[in-house]
Amino acid sequence: MLMSNTARAARLHYMANGFRVLTPGDHVICAASGERIPLDMLRYWSVARQEPYASAEIAMQALHGK
Repeated sequence: MLMSNTARAARLHYMANGFRVLTPGDHVICAASGERIPLDMLRYWSVARQEPYASAEIAMQALHGK
């Protein structure tokens, strides 16, 4: 039986200019807010921390420790 990637969290490796899918899925979870981020909407992440963020504001808060 084939499994769908729908409603399944992906595991990614974040790089400076993109990311590589390690485990298929349709979304990731924001490291700061816990919000579900569809992969096609993922724009913000930390290469050093290997964490995704739901928005620029959340990314800035997380990276500056606020």
